Amino acid sequence: MSIFEQVESEVRSYSRSFPVVFNQARGAELTTEEGRTYIDFLAGAGTLNYGHNNPELKEALVEYISSDGITHGLDMQSSAKARFLETFHEYILKPREMEDFKVMFTGPTGTNAVEAALKLARKVKGRSTIAAFTNGFHGCSAGALAATGNQHHRGGMGTSLNDVFRLPFDGYLGEGVDTTEYFEKLLNDPSSGLDHPAAVVVETVQGEGGLNAASAEWLRNLEAVCRRHDMLLIVDDIQAGCGRTGSFFSFEEAGIRPDIVTLSKSLSAYGLPFAVVTYRKDLDIWSPGEHNGTFRGNNLAFVTAAKAFELFWKDNSFAEEVQHKAAHLRDGLEKIIRHYGPATLKLKGRGLMSGIECPDGDMAGAVIKEAFENGLVIETSGAHDQVVKCLVPLTITMAQIDFGLNVLDKAFANATAEREQKAS
Repeated sequence: MSIFEQVESEVRSYSRSFPVVFNQARGAELTTEEGRTYIDFLAGAGTLNYGHNNPELKEALVEYISSDGITHGLDMQSSAKARFLETFHEYILKPREMEDFKVMFTGPTGTNAVEAALKLARKVKGRSTIAAFTNGFHGCSAGALAATGNQHHRGGMGTSLNDVFRLPFDGYLGEGVDTTEYFEKLLNDPSSGLDHPAAVVVETVQGEGGLNAASAEWLRNLEAVCRRHDMLLIVDDIQAGCGRTGSFFSFEEAGIRPDIVTLSKSLSAYGLPFAVVTYRKDLDIWSPGEHNGTFRGNNLAFVTAAKAFELFWKDNSFAEEVQHKAAHLRDGLEKIIRHYGPATLKLKGRGLMSGIECPDGDMAGAVIKEAFENGLVIETSGAHDQVVKCLVPLTITMAQIDFGLNVLDKAFANATAEREQKAS
């Protein structure tokens, strides 16, 4: 029995899919204690957009540590925090006409950022209800979990989850149905039973929900409903943000302007725990310490995040590179679909957050199991774990994408053949 089985809790999950011991990583590669290298199509569930141990980020971090830079300082001012705020404002907020947005440092997890966003929305509007969507995932603490749709995660709470009204996401009721019209109908009807929400929280691409991507038109319609009915629009960009869809924020393509945005995962650029909420200046009505935490603001993450903004977001070249890689990846996935299941397989997602939906979780599970056996780390998502989900580092090479596509091609070929054999 390994030390993991002997001591670690049964709650562990990823280690069950990848039963090896990793001890080194670089770029899009993970290496085990035995020296076997895998290509990483998981990227820390979207936490490693710039790859493992990016050399320039590592150099900046090592230099900061070696100079005895402050590591922990509650929410006190530090030179590292100042540099983060300067670069975030200069390279991210200002070019997107969000220079009036404030930045709030929450606890270092995405779920804490969501908790803070929901708390702020309720405080600003003086209303308790939050509107959230089918298949959404926003975290596993009580407030964020209430807005999460997944039954498996909700069941783990062991108590009631209140003050959230569930709405059908874009496409949930089929093509041609604009679910924002249904939402507005409820808002206009005083007998609908819907208590007027303080805010709507939405992922533009539902990562854990199965790579469901909202259309730009639907997002614009949702924003318009929020404006007409005095509700704040919160975009949870924790997984889809930081360049994942081909622009820094995932909502840029739609041309909308959320009131509140949550960021975490790849914000630190190095896999360090870090989360923020950014929102319109007029919403900043907190009293000092009203939402706090011992680890709000991670100075080591400030260093790597600021360096990443300078390296990757000074202009549009990195975003264009991501878009080019995404087109290549999606072309490869479409070829697999044409070869093995044009009637049963479906392309999902956007950008470098794309995948293939299978008829069921058994087939998707068989694909990722064989993929791992052949050197590819990749996972599933969706209500039934039915989507094979590619979440590659944005810095991955074309050769590494092709390696992954070749592995997936063979895995889908075998899974399809096995499924057909069982059917006959």
